[in-house]
Amino acid sequence: MKNNKLKISLVLNCIIVIFTLIASFMMFTGLKFTNGEEPVLETTKIGMFKFFTVDSNLLMGIISLIFILYEINVLKNKKEDIPKNIYILKLMSTTAVGLTFVTVFLYLGPISKGGIPSMIRNSNLFFHLLIPLLSMITFTMFEKTNKLKYRYSFWGLVPTMIYAIFYLINVLVHMENYKVSPTYDWY
Repeated sequence: MKNNKLKISLVLNCIIVIFTLIASFMMFTGLKFTNGEEPVLETTKIGMFKFFTVDSNLLMGIISLIFILYEINVLKNKKEDIPKNIYILKLMSTTAVGLTFVTVFLYLGPISKGGIPSMIRNSNLFFHLLIPLLSMITFTMFEKTNKLKYRYSFWGLVPTMIYAIFYLINVLVHMENYKVSPTYDWY
């Protein structure tokens, strides 16, 4: 049973890495697979990194890749188990993409002009829906999260806090007459 869950986790983590690469390429280049209204909160090239969604999904892709390497070593009996620190990193990235998922479907989607469908077009289909769902499924159902005690929960806040600090500084530095240009306040 242990190896079956590990193998499923390995497959899901591989899909997460592939989806992260696809979505990042699409967003960076502006490649689209749907026509119609422009997706909400999407940009190209280096500007894509200003969004927490992109940053959290890239973090998820990187951590999933690290996780894959450990899972392969465990399956080949080169390692006995995946270290707790790697699970903490997975908790951090899963929490970050989970926050993106909840924000899109409970806040941004309902208030946006095109509704939720406008939030899951092109690269955002991967960043807002597929990667967060796969991440939460693999973390809660197929990985040994029982290694993590409740006291490690605060680590899940770290990516969000780091982003919030940089975002807040950016907004405050570019404020004029108590207003911030959309160039610097993209939300």
